[in-house]
Amino acid sequence: MSAKFTNLIDLSDMPVKMWNEVVELGAKISDNPEEYAHACDGKILATLFYEPSTRTQMSFRTAMLRLGGTVIGFDNPENSSVSKGETIKDTTKIVSNYADIIAMRHPLEGAAKAAALTADCPIINAGDGGHLHPTQTLTDLLTLSKEKGRLNNLTVGLCGDLKNGRTVHSLCKALSCYPNNKFVLISTPELKLPSYVKDILTASGTAFEEVASLEEAIGKLDVLYMTRIQRERFSSEEEYESQKDVYRLDHAKMLKAKSDMCVLHPLPRVDEIAVEVDDDPRALYFKQAKYGMYVRMALIMTILKDKTAYPVTLLKGKAANDIVCTNPKCITHKETYLPKSFRGIGDTIECDYCDERILKKH
Repeated sequence: MSAKFTNLIDLSDMPVKMWNEVVELGAKISDNPEEYAHACDGKILATLFYEPSTRTQMSFRTAMLRLGGTVIGFDNPENSSVSKGETIKDTTKIVSNYADIIAMRHPLEGAAKAAALTADCPIINAGDGGHLHPTQTLTDLLTLSKEKGRLNNLTVGLCGDLKNGRTVHSLCKALSCYPNNKFVLISTPELKLPSYVKDILTASGTAFEEVASLEEAIGKLDVLYMTRIQRERFSSEEEYESQKDVYRLDHAKMLKAKSDMCVLHPLPRVDEIAVEVDDDPRALYFKQAKYGMYVRMALIMTILKDKTAYPVTLLKGKAANDIVCTNPKCITHKETYLPKSFRGIGDTIECDYCDERILKKH
């Protein structure tokens, strides 16, 4: 099923040319933000946030306001008709009558794609469960472009919750499109990177290794991307408690790192980066958050300039309403009217909404 608009659901849907255009525009905006103060005069952004957010929600709102536009929406679904049982389809169908563009965050995977199927304006995925977070990836690309001067020839360490970290999944997929990047995947066995993401790295020829020790890996990294162990993604408190304090970046570990290594973090942090690291010039996570505002300004401008410039096929697979996605966090379990769709051939197929791999029953 093809979209009527340019939606940003998954960066992989877009040509790298578009990413580069957005990153380059974001860099220009960061240098002279006042030049873009009226770029979106008269335009309206709706922010539909079904779960808590500080940076993403506020940076989207600030981005539109700095471009001269206005903002509507909610940051607590209990204050909307969602609390009465309204579906994503009905909410976004109505809101897209009022707004020119929608940024949406939802705890269920594939929710933004579900919204894009019927909305009457472009949808930007501001995070869908533990699945994807494409605008954070654009933030990371702009940060690396500005601070490292390149998006290739980087050894990137990803540390922490690689299983549930949507920022990690999106970043892996994106940086695998640039030459000679390498990944060091630092996690416990329980929090390893999902197989479908590792398959993408393998298919692109991107080298990666899986290790358990941050201390042993840090010396070879150009970039260290720390992640929070996400309490809200665990099925039990006991499971969370067993993982939460395994990795912690502190001054002693930073002494073993390269002098020009940069530390990134999508934030919020809990205790995975000691406060003492904040004063290290290699700690860029607060600066990274500011770049997020500039790249979202660039993204909003790019999509609104030509809403059909990069049309995306939303459902790429075959309809199969008799197959049930095995991912309990998939949006298709809650929004049961959605057409089921699966990619692949043979016995193993993937859900078009959440990328869950499913073994077909015979």
